[in-house]
Amino acid sequence: MIVEPLNLPGCLRLIPKTVHDTRGAFIKPFVEAEYKSLKLPTTFAEEYYTRSVKNVLRGMHYQTPPYEYSKFVSCLYGRIRDVIIDLRLGSPKFKIFEVIELDDRNDDVLYLPPGIAHGFLVLSEMAVVTYKVTSAHAPAKDTGVRWDSIGMDWEVEIPIVSPRDASFQGLAEFESPFLYQPEEIFP
Repeated sequence: MIVEPLNLPGCLRLIPKTVHDTRGAFIKPFVEAEYKSLKLPTTFAEEYYTRSVKNVLRGMHYQTPPYEYSKFVSCLYGRIRDVIIDLRLGSPKFKIFEVIELDDRNDDVLYLPPGIAHGFLVLSEMAVVTYKVTSAHAPAKDTGVRWDSIGMDWEVEIPIVSPRDASFQGLAEFESPFLYQPEEIFP
């Protein structure tokens, strides 16, 4: 597995071993020993996926303490513009976002530590995005910041956004419950 640090501290792009042949591809996105050697979580509470049509914008989601989670994200089908933002007080990248394009040809997995909000815009006609998270869904703690408040040009005139995502507070009003802990961050 190839590991590439992203711009936000502790966030990683994991490029798994992929074997191609005439039938297609065999992809191994999770190897417990490799994740452990990187000091990444290896126990997951839930795994889920979304199917979304073009111009659907989901985000910017996170779960507050004590139910915060690490998240592993992949695009299994289609193409997305994945966006993450650092919400950890004390982080050198606090309230800064990063954009990563994922699609079904690159097999990459994004690792996002607690305190990173996540969202994406579907660029293809349809996309399937999968997530593994380290704590169970806690509806009272599951929230986000409004997608149009982070200073990002999503490059779509009228995205398809859920009423819930449209109702999130803006980044300017956000008071972070997350603390940056550099000793837990991958170098």
